[in-house]
Amino acid sequence: MPRAIVLTIIVFAAIVIFSVFIIPKKKNNNVTAIKNTKNLKPKSAAVVVNNKGGNYAEKLEKAKEFYPFVKWRTNFTAYDMEQYTEENCNSAKHIFDTLIADLITVGERSEEKNKVALFETAINALNNLDSKAEGLIETGEREDLCELIDYITIAAGLNPDDYADGEGLADLWRDW
Repeated sequence: MPRAIVLTIIVFAAIVIFSVFIIPKKKNNNVTAIKNTKNLKPKSAAVVVNNKGGNYAEKLEKAKEFYPFVKWRTNFTAYDMEQYTEENCNSAKHIFDTLIADLITVGERSEEKNKVALFETAINALNNLDSKAEGLIETGEREDLCELIDYITIAAGLNPDDYADGEGLADLWRDW
């Protein structure tokens, strides 16, 4: 076999190995991300929340482990997806940081309607962000956000199955 073909095969194999085994193991030092949020459904989210332990505020804060924004920023860099700028990702993160902080402020014993109103505010803010940053929330991102909202719903002491015919709080107001 000609030397150029062998070299091409070796380079191709190295690229495949690097992209399959090395890149997925990289971690971002700014935010801890859970790699497989696609399988986090309300019932499994409840298990995760309950297994995390801690008090009300700690459970809500631990929801930040499920933030998908590091993955979104990777799409900006790796695939030239312009909607995932640092500014847009930080805006989405800020919406969730605010939701969590507000839920902690109203407290575990707050009435359901008060907690639900905070979710409505956050989801409407995401609607506004998505309308400004066209294409920010597409199918995969929608799944990420709905799962994150379900997790936060459970951490806040609410049941996602009680809203929007079992679809969760996001489906009450989301445009995405």
